[in-house]
Amino acid sequence: MTKNQRQHRIGELLEREVISTAAQLVARLQAEDIVATQATVTRDLQELGTIKVRDEHGSRRIVIAMAPKMTAAPLDHLRRMMGEWVVSVDYSANLVVLRTPPGCAHVVASALDRSVLDGVLGSVAGDDTVLVIAGEARGGASLAQEFRMLAGFSEPLVAVKKGT
Repeated sequence: MTKNQRQHRIGELLEREVISTAAQLVARLQAEDIVATQATVTRDLQELGTIKVRDEHGSRRIVIAMAPKMTAAPLDHLRRMMGEWVVSVDYSANLVVLRTPPGCAHVVASALDRSVLDGVLGSVAGDDTVLVIAGEARGGASLAQEFRMLAGFSEPLVAVKKGT
């Protein structure tokens, strides 16, 4: 396992579980057959920019300081970003294409990646286009409709066949 892979897994664990010490994190990683010393995990935690906080239940836990899921309402942030930057929404099967003004796609993709929307597998941002991959059960049409609502579009989404 590479350092980036280990740090990604640490981030996932910190997001989902209450972990308050590096030793607990080492044990949790070992349970998944990921070998790392406490010194390595401590360096990883520093590089990830973690802090210790008390959560809403009063438990002390390690969190990534920039983790918006711990402090903000991600759907509200996504709604603001989409309302401000998304100019069109199209879909095909399980893919949704969001268009933005030039240079703005990364802003929308970042908000989307940090959101709590069900059925979003991931996104890829270019300069003025965000490609969003919907889960098979969700589908592109359903996700595109939700994006249109979040962006504040009033007209309904209509499937259009290009070239006809």
